[in-house]
Amino acid sequence: MKTKNVIDLTDLSHEELMDVINLANEIKARPQDYGDACKGKILATLFYEPSTRTQMSFQTAMLRLGGTIIGFDNPQNSSVAKGESLKDTVTVIGGYADIIAMRHPCEGTAAAAAMYSPVPIINGGDGGHLHPTQTLTDVVTLYNEMGRLDNLCIGLCGDLKNGRTVHSLIKTMVTFKNNKFILISTPELSVPRYIKDTINASGCNYEEVTSLTEAMPELDVLYMTRIQRERFASEEEYKKQNGVFVLDKQKLKTAKKSMRILHPLPRVDEIDIEVDYDERAKYFIQTVYGMYGRMALMLSMLENSKKEVAPRVMPTHPLNRCSNPRCITQTEKYLPAIFKEAGGDMLICKYCDGRTLI
Repeated sequence: MKTKNVIDLTDLSHEELMDVINLANEIKARPQDYGDACKGKILATLFYEPSTRTQMSFQTAMLRLGGTIIGFDNPQNSSVAKGESLKDTVTVIGGYADIIAMRHPCEGTAAAAAMYSPVPIINGGDGGHLHPTQTLTDVVTLYNEMGRLDNLCIGLCGDLKNGRTVHSLIKTMVTFKNNKFILISTPELSVPRYIKDTINASGCNYEEVTSLTEAMPELDVLYMTRIQRERFASEEEYKKQNGVFVLDKQKLKTAKKSMRILHPLPRVDEIDIEVDYDERAKYFIQTVYGMYGRMALMLSMLENSKKEVAPRVMPTHPLNRCSNPRCITQTEKYLPAIFKEAGGDMLICKYCDGRTLI
């Protein structure tokens, strides 16, 4: 694997992604052959936000590969509570571990951490931005359940604005031919502009709709998401959006028999429990696929982590700071301002993909 860090799943080429998927399936078929594959290796899990599946999946993956784990799941139990910077944390932990998986509420954190970490960084979710290993979970699931990653009509429903899993999945699936996206949300929770730009640039098609029922007959895949209470400024704003989209048996009556239902979990009330018993519901086995996907990803990254990787040289910009209030540069003030030119007066933040006018 050429990439040192996985900040976005698109950091992997198509060939590399398929190699990881195939390795995940190989490990799943013959786990006994990989029980010592990471013997002597240490994974650090740095989770600044609550997590069940992602953190435990990473930890289980490393343990099943014969490695060991260190880290924290509450920054208040670490030196972060004393004011330690992200730079210092990853520099120090990188001296203890061979690879770091991290989650953080600020967007762009994983990209910032990769600038200072002496070992590979895997993005376990950065605010409402990206979640590449959830997308790896999703594509391993789709490949096994659908037999392909192209020519799919994919419905994404719920909080598409703050759903980092949605953003990562779209960015990956547009790289496969003839995929179509039906974006099902309220107008207030539609996908960010940069994700729509990504779909348009790929040549894929998308529709924005507000009815799950009307979209159902066309779908090959339904990707349900929860309304994320933690991303709202107030409880009142959250309650206005919660409960708008609920998948139940009645809505499934018009769905294809071959359709597959995915969900990054946790579920709140957007999928009725009775749906769990429908053969199209794959969100629990999806979590198992994810463990094998993370095993394959870490093994692939660690096999090549001793190789010298040329640093990316990116110019700084005289603009002081990204305009996205949730960007990591707002709190870690030492970070250089790094932007990509987007034409005209628009700049794109290298950390969080936020759009800023000059």
